[in-house]
Amino acid sequence: MGGPADPPEGTPEGAPGGAEDEYRSVVFDESFVRAARLQEYSARERMTDHTPAVRRRPHLHRGLSRQALALVLLIALAFATAVYMSVRSPSRSTQLQPSAVPLRMTVVPLAPQGKVPGSADPEYLYTHSPAAQFVVGAEGIPLPAHRRTAHFSDGQVATALLTARDYIVASSLDPAVLTGGEINTVRALLAPDQLNQFDQSFDHPAADGQHAATGWLVRFDPARAELADPAIRVQGSLQVVEADSATLEVTADPTLVYALKPAGSAAKAPVSLFTVRRELQFRFDRDDLRLRQVQLVASSVQAGPLSCTDDSAGRFHPLLAGQTAKPGGPSGTDPYAPGGPTPVCGTLAPAAQPKV
Repeated sequence: MGGPADPPEGTPEGAPGGAEDEYRSVVFDESFVRAARLQEYSARERMTDHTPAVRRRPHLHRGLSRQALALVLLIALAFATAVYMSVRSPSRSTQLQPSAVPLRMTVVPLAPQGKVPGSADPEYLYTHSPAAQFVVGAEGIPLPAHRRTAHFSDGQVATALLTARDYIVASSLDPAVLTGGEINTVRALLAPDQLNQFDQSFDHPAADGQHAATGWLVRFDPARAELADPAIRVQGSLQVVEADSATLEVTADPTLVYALKPAGSAAKAPVSLFTVRRELQFRFDRDDLRLRQVQLVASSVQAGPLSCTDDSAGRFHPLLAGQTAKPGGPSGTDPYAPGGPTPVCGTLAPAAQPKV
């Protein structure tokens, strides 16, 4: 027989201490008890009829602590702020990308000292003028020998030179531009940042150093003159240098000579020569080279024969064979008034005219 503390059936065989020893290592601490799915009813609750001995406890929701949740929200907020700022603010490379600078220009009319020489034969005039050795068309502006620079390849340097020459051809040699008022072929070659200034120069031309249409291109008053010979004589040169690691600069100094006659005149009408000297400075960044567009940053123009009293900002009004300059100089300028530079006018040297 077992003792008073032993179960009626005695201690199980092979297990000293019996079932009590089997759970001796299990510690039913407070957290274990609270986590139990089954809970015994109290004595008062068990007195109710049909009440089971135990009830099922609801699941414990062990979510994130308040500190952890706050940390997650902080991280999400910081990430959202970073994304928002990156969208609203341009990248550093974009901020450092220089925009095109406004074109600064000077247009100087050249007035003859006497009558403008003329002849019915344009070739005769060319032969007896300083333009006798000039070449017809774009061939008069040859590409110089060139090589790669520290930061630009040989191909990029060549592109800068070719694009600058394309601009000179479009703005100085295209008959539609010279007498027909066409400007879109020139406009298409400009960097987008300069288009507003270009448009203002044609909508409201002014001799203010920034908005003369004749600072961008050569064009004549179609009511006064037309081309007598489409073979325009040209002589000029191109030079390229690396201004900095992001920019190439090309300078050009073409001199162009046009044979003109009165608008609507007969084929044998007297012809005269009109000379335009252009000194142009172009700037190219890598986007300009890729898109084959120019930034024209400086333009200095001398043109004649013209009258100093005529407005040369919008169009040239050439003096033709047998004509003389109107008396008087440029319109008066008030040095106390704000605005652009003082208009200037020069004298066309006799040596610059054909000897007839």
